[in-house]
Amino acid sequence: MSGHPWPIFDLRVRTPNLELRLPTDDDLLELARVARAGIVDADRTVFLVPWHKLPSPAFERQFLLHWWGDRSRWSPTAWSLGLAVLKDGRPIGVQELMARNFAIKRVINSGSWLGREFQGRGLGTEARAAILGLAFDGLGADAAESGYIEGNAASARVSEKLGYRVTGDEFFAIEGKRKLEIKVRCTPETWRRDLVPVTIEGLEACLKLFGVGDLGPDDWATF
Repeated sequence: MSGHPWPIFDLRVRTPNLELRLPTDDDLLELARVARAGIVDADRTVFLVPWHKLPSPAFERQFLLHWWGDRSRWSPTAWSLGLAVLKDGRPIGVQELMARNFAIKRVINSGSWLGREFQGRGLGTEARAAILGLAFDGLGADAAESGYIEGNAASARVSEKLGYRVTGDEFFAIEGKRKLEIKVRCTPETWRRDLVPVTIEGLEACLKLFGVGDLGPDDWATF
């Protein structure tokens, strides 16, 4: 066997100011610190699950378990790619890309956050543009779906700028309150690819793990 047995470790997605890649455990500890320092004001709701409000050390332990769990549960038919967003080599946030039965549906979903000190500088737009480039140009997706809690103006602006269109909404019960999630969708035709240049390295060796192409018996164990 040549190359890394888990080639996704060599995957890099870059924009003018950012690099996105799988985080190391040291990166995860830094990302936990960034999240603990603050993502949003305590009285605001931006996540369907308020994971960022857990007390320490439960917060840090659940944070690590979430990332380790996503890797251990990976399957070409159901995967969640959590990428660290790095600025000048420093982890500043997270951009996630998820799909089920991607080989058939060709639809991805995404979620993201940046530390509060890195917000309002266009970096969230670059991070989302990076995964749109990966989804559309890299994996051949037909659609990218996402959502934001009503009132999250920053997420709404990023979606609108990059070419997402509102497709509907859904109510959720979050911390005992009714919250409305606005659902949005982007396609290769609506994507504003001219807004942020995106480059991808190391993807070819990863494609079958995403469900793009067939994995042989030597590539993937099903037991």
